[in-house]
Amino acid sequence: MPFFHDHILSIILFTPLAGMVVLLFIPGENKNAIRWWGNIVMFAGFLVSLPLVFWFGQEPAKEQLFKFTETHSWIASIGAEYHLGIDGISFLLVMLTTVLGFLAVLSSWTAVEERAKEYYSMFMLLDVGMLGVFMSLDFFLFYVFWEVMLVPMYFIIGVWGGPRKLYAAIKFFLYTLAGSVLMLLGILTLYFRYAKDTGHTTFNLLDLMSHSHAWPFAMQVWVFAAFAIGFAIKVPMFPFHTWLPDAHVEAPTAGSVILAGVLLKMGTYGFIRFSLPLLPQASADPTVVKVMVWLSIIAIIYGALVSMMQRDMKKLIAYSSVSHLGFCTLGIFALNPHGLSGSVIQQINHGISTGALFLIVGLIYERRHTREIKEFGGLSNVMPRYATLFMIVMLSSIGLPLLNGFIGEFTILQGAFEVQWQWAAWAVAGIVLGAAYMLWLYQRTMFGPCENPKNQALKDLNLREMMTLIPLIVWAFWIGIYPKPFFNVLEAPVKQIVETVNPSFGTHASAKVRLNPQPAAEPASAAPGRRVAQTASRRAGVAH
Repeated sequence: MPFFHDHILSIILFTPLAGMVVLLFIPGENKNAIRWWGNIVMFAGFLVSLPLVFWFGQEPAKEQLFKFTETHSWIASIGAEYHLGIDGISFLLVMLTTVLGFLAVLSSWTAVEERAKEYYSMFMLLDVGMLGVFMSLDFFLFYVFWEVMLVPMYFIIGVWGGPRKLYAAIKFFLYTLAGSVLMLLGILTLYFRYAKDTGHTTFNLLDLMSHSHAWPFAMQVWVFAAFAIGFAIKVPMFPFHTWLPDAHVEAPTAGSVILAGVLLKMGTYGFIRFSLPLLPQASADPTVVKVMVWLSIIAIIYGALVSMMQRDMKKLIAYSSVSHLGFCTLGIFALNPHGLSGSVIQQINHGISTGALFLIVGLIYERRHTREIKEFGGLSNVMPRYATLFMIVMLSSIGLPLLNGFIGEFTILQGAFEVQWQWAAWAVAGIVLGAAYMLWLYQRTMFGPCENPKNQALKDLNLREMMTLIPLIVWAFWIGIYPKPFFNVLEAPVKQIVETVNPSFGTHASAKVRLNPQPAAEPASAAPGRRVAQTASRRAGVAH
């Protein structure tokens, strides 16, 4: 038991990889054995992550609030380590990954007939990449997992996708790779600057964070831009969103669930984990904040408006992701506790609600092999269980009170309002439009007479199909009714990030003080000690 506790992150990380290795020895023609093994492995991945739920609150924080840390020498010549750890933010995202990974694979039971062995192998490898991104505390290790994740998703879209699968897969790969290369340049800039300042090389994220006060402001701005493009493509923020609808429409159902539920969160997670604490002056610069906030607001409204015009259910939900993730980035760049906490909660909410919506669309697509909204109508008459679960998920997505979406959106709006009420006012328009397109979708597909003869003999959901949705619905009610445990685990890391990037918050009556012009940063030649003193004085509440 002590071994399991001390190495729990490694066990969670490599359980899918071990399952993939065993899968390679199962004969490809034995599809039943492949399906059973694929589902068993992904369920085992969820089971080994469950102890985190019970241990997280009891585990003492070790390195800068990170828990369950593991450190082993890896590539000593360049200062890279196998360094894992999680705080409250990554803990929630790890749990989201293990839950959605299992449910996505469970939804594939009858959907995939061709090359099933390779299909399940790709999902297991994808799971390893996603978990590694959220657990890594070494920049080099993080980048390895970030790139590993690209390959299986490329094949999931390109091999098991729809008619335009190759176009969508290549577009997804090239967009994300372009962002990754820019991010790599930013990582190397910090790596060499740290080596120049301290005399030793490291990719250790905590060491780099502790040195963040010494980065020259001009360098911070350039590195922030490199990181921002890489993370914005992954979110995706406007105007880097154009790969997302193609990837969602062409991907198989399970691929869309993972893409929306987990992969998009890597962009928002990157802003919170790397951009803000590593580049605090650039992140809090008034111009940078305004650019990021207004791009977020544009995404909120634009994504909602385009969703209203879609005829394909999957495309509608894809554009709704652009709108919902705009709320997450708005919360991040409010740079206060409400904004950041609300952003992380909303990331979890989006994974739950939008993942469930793609499962909903996949269930009807398996029966009718079309996603055109005009092909449906009156489905509640022949599929009452399907209509009931769809209604709950739809209400969750639009933010009805007592469901998860309300908690995230309300907290983000509160954080935005504390800085500029106009930000919150514009964002509210996205909530209204979101309710409009989701209610309209539900009304057109579920209500009225079932006049299409192709729909009149459709079978309602079976037990396996219901079990792919019920866990997500239970989670949605949990967050909507009793969100306190989620806010509790976020309190410490969010407080630390806000103190780093916005130290004046809490010492003034209004967070608007941060939007006042700031003097130019010290030149690179300035003594680090003087910059430390200035940071301390800002934390004491001395206005710039």
